[in-house]
Amino acid sequence: MTPADLSRTVLRAVRRAVDDGEFGVVADRAVDEAVARVVVERPRPGGRGDYATNAALQIARPTGRPPRQIAEVLSRRLTGSPGIAAVDITGPGFLNLTLATDPSRQLVAEILRQGAEYGHRDSLRGHRLDLDVAPELRAEVLADALARIARSQGAEVRRDPAGPVTVRPVPVSHPDDLFRLLGPDAARWALLHPAAHDHPRTDTAEDRAGLLAQRESNPLFRVRYAYARTRALSRNAADLGFDSDPGGTPGHEQLVAALTEYPRILLSAARHHAPDRLARHLVVVADTVQPALADVLPLGGEKPSAAHRARLALAEAAGTVLAGGLTLLGIDAPAHV
Repeated sequence: MTPADLSRTVLRAVRRAVDDGEFGVVADRAVDEAVARVVVERPRPGGRGDYATNAALQIARPTGRPPRQIAEVLSRRLTGSPGIAAVDITGPGFLNLTLATDPSRQLVAEILRQGAEYGHRDSLRGHRLDLDVAPELRAEVLADALARIARSQGAEVRRDPAGPVTVRPVPVSHPDDLFRLLGPDAARWALLHPAAHDHPRTDTAEDRAGLLAQRESNPLFRVRYAYARTRALSRNAADLGFDSDPGGTPGHEQLVAALTEYPRILLSAARHHAPDRLARHLVVVADTVQPALADVLPLGGEKPSAAHRARLALAEAAGTVLAGGLTLLGIDAPAHV
């Protein structure tokens, strides 16, 4: 992890803690000014770890909370982040960060071990989700995806006409023909990818053609194509006589971060009744895995090495996440596109 990567990780933790309300209501401008003063640098004499940051001290000003309290929140969020082995709090609230030598190995091994169950947790066990679903196509599709995601987090889901969670998204314009015109997968994506309060772009023939187009402008195509490429790499590697083995994958920190984020995204989608959060994250995973696929296989007379096996394992882990996420949305993940 480079210093720039580490800075982005710290600032991302700050922003998410603010967005999740962990510091109360804070004016956006005040947060922006505080974030601009956050630095990540080598620790001063007597400090710990590889890097230190003043993030907690800066965020304490606009929130009116003790720096130490801010540091404890940020420490919880940073612990376990890709590339970070340990987080220590020193002094009035400095965060000291120790970098991991190989942050991807354990993550990839865990994803491959859990398979489609990666990201499924018991975080909402004991919660019951009673859905009051409008009698309309998009509401039905949204409720189905929400039920799948909520169950993946341990919640009990029930259809209840008087349920406290009403599923009444902006309706689709031509519901009768949508599944026939697009097929079930593209139709579901068209209804789930936008937030429930946004209008799905299915009105015109051009909109519908875009949802079926096999090109980069179509997010669903990018997601399914990325998954299909990971499966093809596994087949090609088998033909070459080697398989995957989790290991170090330097240069692919963004992909590792996206895979690490997946469980949090699932829980967020369940808590906020927002399957669109999962759909958008799958696009992020697809876009970040594509650059990682070019150097998986040996070239020419090159023999498979530990690096090839590690990169193949990372690709397979990404494919696992893409397939698992599509399944929760009720969309097929074909091995060939």
